[in-house]
Amino acid sequence: MSATLTFASYNIHKAVGTDGVRDAARILTVLREIDADVIALQEADLRFGQRASVLPRAALDDSPWRAVQVARRARSIGYHGNALLVRRNLEVLEGSSLDIPTLEPRGAACAVIRHQGTDFRVIGTHLDLSGVRRSDQIRAILRYVDRCEKNCPTILLGDFNQWTIRWGAIRRFADDWTVCAPGPSFPSRRPIARLDRIAFSSGWKLLKQGVHHSHLSAEASDHLPIWVRAQI
Repeated sequence: MSATLTFASYNIHKAVGTDGVRDAARILTVLREIDADVIALQEADLRFGQRASVLPRAALDDSPWRAVQVARRARSIGYHGNALLVRRNLEVLEGSSLDIPTLEPRGAACAVIRHQGTDFRVIGTHLDLSGVRRSDQIRAILRYVDRCEKNCPTILLGDFNQWTIRWGAIRRFADDWTVCAPGPSFPSRRPIARLDRIAFSSGWKLLKQGVHHSHLSAEASDHLPIWVRAQI
């Protein structure tokens, strides 16, 4: 049985907008504008102290989504800022966090999800600014996927910090992967860089893609959200 879903990736910049104001409600409004089934967030937790979520749990409880359990700290919703939100009618079979190599803390949020009898894997991450370390991180994620259940198509979403479209660290993806850069998403007021990407393993059919550029999304974070509609 095939399933069609909308996926989004959004670096929410710890909910601090281009006006310098931290406003979680504004981020949640943008998420409702996107209305995706699965959302990978970057910079969803504060960096220091207890790494508390910048999105209040009570506000998430009133939203169409719930956070996949990947956090290793009680007040976080993500791992090194990476969080996964899934629509409540989707069944989360597994949630886990993954360490990826770097000089500063980086990681990935991972989940196996079931929808209409079909299982798929989602990974959300925020890659390094350094091209060398970014390549190592992609290799580590791909090794993780290789160790997992083979008959589980995977989608990887996040802030890749990659300026070029086809070169650099992107070349680490094998031929059975498709890397999608829907459009310029950074900086949000006048986007010129396609830093945010979505990569698919075999088994997916890409139907639509885009960058969500609204009046509010241009103010809510320094990145715009990207999205794809895909069928498995």
